[in-house]
Amino acid sequence: MKIAVIGAGAWGTTLANTLAKKGLETALWVHEPELVEEMKNTGTNTWYLPDFKLCDKLTFDSDAEKVMTGADIFLVVVPSQFMRSVLGKIKHLFPENPVVVCASKGIELNTGAPMSRVIRESLDGLSLRYAHISGPTFAYELSAEMPTSVVLGCEEDELAKKIQEVFSTNYFRVYSNPDYRGVELGGAIKNIMAIAAGIADGLKFGHNARAALITRGLAEMSRLGKAMGADPATFMGLSGMGDLVLTCTGDLSRNRQVGLKLGQGMKLSEILKMRKVAEGVKTTESVHGLARKLGVDMPLTEQVYRILYEDKDPAEAVYDLMSRDLKPE
Repeated sequence: MKIAVIGAGAWGTTLANTLAKKGLETALWVHEPELVEEMKNTGTNTWYLPDFKLCDKLTFDSDAEKVMTGADIFLVVVPSQFMRSVLGKIKHLFPENPVVVCASKGIELNTGAPMSRVIRESLDGLSLRYAHISGPTFAYELSAEMPTSVVLGCEEDELAKKIQEVFSTNYFRVYSNPDYRGVELGGAIKNIMAIAAGIADGLKFGHNARAALITRGLAEMSRLGKAMGADPATFMGLSGMGDLVLTCTGDLSRNRQVGLKLGQGMKLSEILKMRKVAEGVKTTESVHGLARKLGVDMPLTEQVYRILYEDKDPAEAVYDLMSRDLKPE
């Protein structure tokens, strides 16, 4: 069993390291040759995961062919807005019937496509077997071997069981769910709600507001999911409610940190100078357009969009949310 991990950000490196520590042959594709040299010299991913030593058994290279040749599972952890272009460049390195597990959270801008569609279109012509892994995860905590649970969305029952066994350890537990669309959407849309929660906390609105936001955010996620063919019940699980609670309350959440800074008066252009990607900023734009196209009511997403892209005052956005027409829950 060989696993090729495509993408060496904090999450990709963490997953690769976890698999290598389990004793599995794991190779990590690092896009930047200069980072590869630093990793060889320091034994750490100094750009994205500087606090943790890499397992001696983990191999890494900027040559995608070396990483991907002979792999049985391809774990794709590329930022969502770069997924199509990256896979297009390395498509010729995949076998005819690859097993692809996506661990990226986001929805493509302009097309409104979830990652499953982006990957299938990028690898068109191959007999793809697909799964999506998501859930309440901070890379730092999994790297520190703190107990973590995720869910694997996969339509093929036997394949799901195989991947579960490969990925699970005594501190990383993988559940399965045939509704891969719900799993991937939960992981993407919750980033918008994390920005909203950060804004509320930045405005010092307290715990009542945060609890209401999480609850109503879940309702929005479920509505859009249902409109896109997902099972609403999936959003009550790890990739929905679990991930939503984590990113709306945990200070390690990059999306929550974006919201906090917005609530404290910073402008988005200043915030985006951070090296680490906050997927929710672009996801807000793509989901906003998608909701309008599908006719799905998403008032929280609407206001976050206006704050991010129309420079709306966060306090005014909250007032508009609270002043809407009253209706049943």
